[in-house]
Amino acid sequence: MSQEPGPNIERQMRKYDVGQLFTPATPINEKDLFAGRGKQIEAVLDTISQRGLHAIVFGERGVGKTSLANVLAGFFHGPHSKRIVAPRVTCHSADTFPALWQRVFKEIGADAPGQPMGLGKSTEDGPTLADVYASEVITPDVVREGLSTVADKYLLLLIIDEFDRLTDPADSQLFADTIKALSDYAVKVTIVLVGVADAVDDLIAGHESIQRNLVQIPMPRMSQKELRQIITDRLPKVNMTIDDEALSKICFLSRGLPHYAHLVGQYSAWAAIDGNQRNIGTVHVGLAMNNAIKNSQQTIQSAYHKATMSPRKDSLFAQVLLACALAPADEFGYFAAADVRAPMSRIMKEEYDIPRFVRHLRLFGEVAKGEILQEIGERYQRRFRFKNPLMQPYIIMRGIASETITMEDLSDYPGAYEM
Repeated sequence: MSQEPGPNIERQMRKYDVGQLFTPATPINEKDLFAGRGKQIEAVLDTISQRGLHAIVFGERGVGKTSLANVLAGFFHGPHSKRIVAPRVTCHSADTFPALWQRVFKEIGADAPGQPMGLGKSTEDGPTLADVYASEVITPDVVREGLSTVADKYLLLLIIDEFDRLTDPADSQLFADTIKALSDYAVKVTIVLVGVADAVDDLIAGHESIQRNLVQIPMPRMSQKELRQIITDRLPKVNMTIDDEALSKICFLSRGLPHYAHLVGQYSAWAAIDGNQRNIGTVHVGLAMNNAIKNSQQTIQSAYHKATMSPRKDSLFAQVLLACALAPADEFGYFAAADVRAPMSRIMKEEYDIPRFVRHLRLFGEVAKGEILQEIGERYQRRFRFKNPLMQPYIIMRGIASETITMEDLSDYPGAYEM
């Protein structure tokens, strides 16, 4: 009786190596694997070099802000006389101003244990700074005093990720007060906040004077050059190459979002390996796209189904949603109904005026359609964007798979992030 062949060990090892380099499920945490974002990194480093300045890095969800936060300290080189202490803390939805700062001081203690200033483990001299802040009523002045103690001995960079999850306006106000106090007293510390654009408005609201102390650093979607770098930096590490046309297709499909460059790049490399090849071609990208659709997050698949389902066979929900995904958007992901008209006409192969689909745009913002779009502005000035930016490439890939559009259509609607 013949026995089925076992797995090809060499092939699986090659796929494993690819999986270690392309990480669609997790942010980048190694400086050597970080691609692009030179302007943002330089802006943060310029901020650190100036006393009294702090920074907020903001952009759409999914553009790689957490990856930037993970590797930022690796780009920072201060004077040799002081050691760099650069803890990164991620905000949680249940966090408050005091709870967050308690964790910040705990992380500082972990980075600089057993120092005479009182960080780290308790000593015979009494409680440590971390001990004090576990029980202290934490106010902006208390934070300032504590950071002043640390900054006397260390070069201190605090990175606070997902700042927008701190939803209580009172907490945002306390953070604004803290930044103002640190700047007024010239404490040698830099705070880098990372979040969505709304976090900037919430932080500044009611405390506009901190604008001169807070450098606002927008983080748009990645350019084609940056997306290409994600692929071309990694493939040589696994002894693989890629055709230029295949590389362009991966970048166009990604729509400026690094998650999809990693996802489609990984699946493309796996497809080539399964075919016992070391060069990635367009056929491998096609196979990768189908796998990306099939293996996308269940939440994305469910959201798409809810938004497009209808008892009517002549429903246009899928077509209008695809046109929205192709519509050129601004740096915050917003587009107007007028931006949807050209791609909708291309999809339907006839001229489609706004009144024929504007109702669909409004419905996409309702609970019945999963609130797949967000809407801002007054009548005649309304703008829309995807609540989850990762929906956009998924919708486009489904449109290509169903032959509603072609890859060539993508080059006609590159989006604002191509600039």
